Amino acid sequence: MLRVGLTGGLGSGKSTVAARLRELGAHVIEADELGRALMEPGQAVNAEIARVFGPAVVGPDGRLHRGKLAELAFQGGRLDELNAIVHPAVISAQRAWMEGVFARDPASIAVVESALVFEVERDARARGESEGVLADWRRRFDSVIVVTAPDELKIARYAAKISPAMVGRAAAESDARARLAKQIPDEEKASRADYVIENSGDVASLRNRVDEIWVRLKAESNNSRAGGSLE
Repeated sequence: MLRVGLTGGLGSGKSTVAARLRELGAHVIEADELGRALMEPGQAVNAEIARVFGPAVVGPDGRLHRGKLAELAFQGGRLDELNAIVHPAVISAQRAWMEGVFARDPASIAVVESALVFEVERDARARGESEGVLADWRRRFDSVIVVTAPDELKIARYAAKISPAMVGRAAAESDARARLAKQIPDEEKASRADYVIENSGDVASLRNRVDEIWVRLKAESNNSRAGGSLE
């Protein structure tokens, strides 16, 4: 078994890397997808966000106004409050998912795609948490892959995804800069990673690099002992 964290700033291309790893045989889960599911009506995370941020972020159907919530978090300086609600639940769900994967196939490779592997740890320690799943999250992966790219390229990719028709492109770029400002720089992430993928070239080069890393991950998995836990 092998527990892999796949991370990188927005627009770095980590989703493309995750897709290729899935093609090669990895089990992959996306932190953003988990977070969205946990924010649905009826979930404890949804209720706690509504309690902390107030009724303005909740629609008549109980769903969260994600745009309003993002505005309060990134523009209003309340990102730490939001993360303190969402991150523990997401990480708990990730851990349960990994344990299920390894129970079915002890030789498998489980990949968690998350933009915030290092930031979760940093923010927990900034709150005074010296131990626990948030403060120790990086350590609970056997290997971490960081996908890097120049910030301006990341911003351009993000803006093109959010505003493909160019309408609202300036606002999307501003949003990207605000989000990147909250993330740890690539250089620091790369210094703490086991594998680094520099993604400023073409897709073929990116896939070749992922394939190289996959061979090494398979070797690591074959050499590791089955039956480990994220606890």
